[in-house]
Amino acid sequence: MRPDWKSRPAVLIFLAVILTLGGCSNRGTSEPAKNGAGTVPQRADFAGPGHSDATSPQPNPQNPSESQDPSAPESGSADPAEELLNRLTTAEKIGQLILVGMEGTTPSEQTRKFIEDAHVGGFIFYKDNIKTSRQSLALFNRLKQDNAANPVPLFLSVDEEGGRVSRMPGDFSDIPSAAAIGGTGRVEAAEALYRLIGKEMAGFGLNMDFAPVLDIHSNPDNPVIGDRSFGNTAKRVGGMGIAAMNGLKAEGVIPVVKHFPGHGDTSVDSHLGLPVLSHDLNRLRQLELLPFQDAIREGADVVMIAHLLLPKLDPKAPASFSEAIIHDLLRKELDFQGVVISDDLTMGAITQHYKIEEAAVRFIRAGGNIALVGHDPAKQEAVIQAITRAVEQGEISGEMLDERVYPILQLKIKYGLTDKPAQGADQKAINAGIADVLKTYEIR
Repeated sequence: MRPDWKSRPAVLIFLAVILTLGGCSNRGTSEPAKNGAGTVPQRADFAGPGHSDATSPQPNPQNPSESQDPSAPESGSADPAEELLNRLTTAEKIGQLILVGMEGTTPSEQTRKFIEDAHVGGFIFYKDNIKTSRQSLALFNRLKQDNAANPVPLFLSVDEEGGRVSRMPGDFSDIPSAAAIGGTGRVEAAEALYRLIGKEMAGFGLNMDFAPVLDIHSNPDNPVIGDRSFGNTAKRVGGMGIAAMNGLKAEGVIPVVKHFPGHGDTSVDSHLGLPVLSHDLNRLRQLELLPFQDAIREGADVVMIAHLLLPKLDPKAPASFSEAIIHDLLRKELDFQGVVISDDLTMGAITQHYKIEEAAVRFIRAGGNIALVGHDPAKQEAVIQAITRAVEQGEISGEMLDERVYPILQLKIKYGLTDKPAQGADQKAINAGIADVLKTYEIR
């Protein structure tokens, strides 16, 4: 049985613009609802961290219940995510399932099409997109401006782990690797440094970080994880990872814990090929799953699925579109009810063995929410078209589409995503903060 998102308690928050309803509508509706009392606003930026409204209490991403009105009735209360879902067209819903990369350092005709025609849910940026602080801020703000006519703000995301996986402009001080942070044994160091990452990102208007890494460095010959891991024990990785997660949350940046169900004991780089792990479920429960299990208990909002083949769990499909791993293990056994995002579907682990459009549809059907397509406009278009066809032909039903989109809208509302322009980060203060943490915890 697939998870019933509709049965989950509503995430009640204050919206920057109140959505006026004429009555409850059906979640399965594909077209915007009509309101006889007046025009329904088609767009509302969401009040939340970093988007302050002096007249409204603000939500705390680490404890959403703190922002609830205690006088609000328990039943019959409006659910902003459901209200918004009922206003989206089918094309707008499909767009929320897709996060794409872009080419170059300025918006192009292709990015405009992704925003205006495909209504994509967001973008991921790499080093090739981010050169200077001024250029990056202009890029992010322009994409927000271009998205203003769409009903839902964009995810603007990067891989900012520290160490060798860093995307931010070079005029900000380097954050040490996870291994260096984990080596201190001090979770306070992880929280402080990731809070500074969050502050830097939020200053530029970035709202999602594909970090922290919760993979355990159990294989010294692993070609892709290594010092990206906080350590070689579940306790160290889980403790540091949760602290890092909370540091990002404190600045209103969405953490994405990765790479489920664990990429630490692989000998193949999934950017280049498909790693195969011989571990059975008992082994995973004893080691690889523990940091993810702990992070989910502590409020992880987003989990990234790795491109790994685990034949003892599913001999036919890699984790990234395995129902046994996404639905049965992550959703059901670990009770994760948040957003599931794929690792980049243009990686060699997928493209060498599968058609990318087939992989994207299978990922959504298996329980995933957001298909990440980081490179190649042709592949990105193919994924958009494939998911659209799957919806039109009933392979992805209207009910399933709503179930996949609803948690995405909840997440964007919870974190107060907005397409209002950012003002830039305080480079001097952030660099001073980094230097202070490195000195305090003797990190080199």
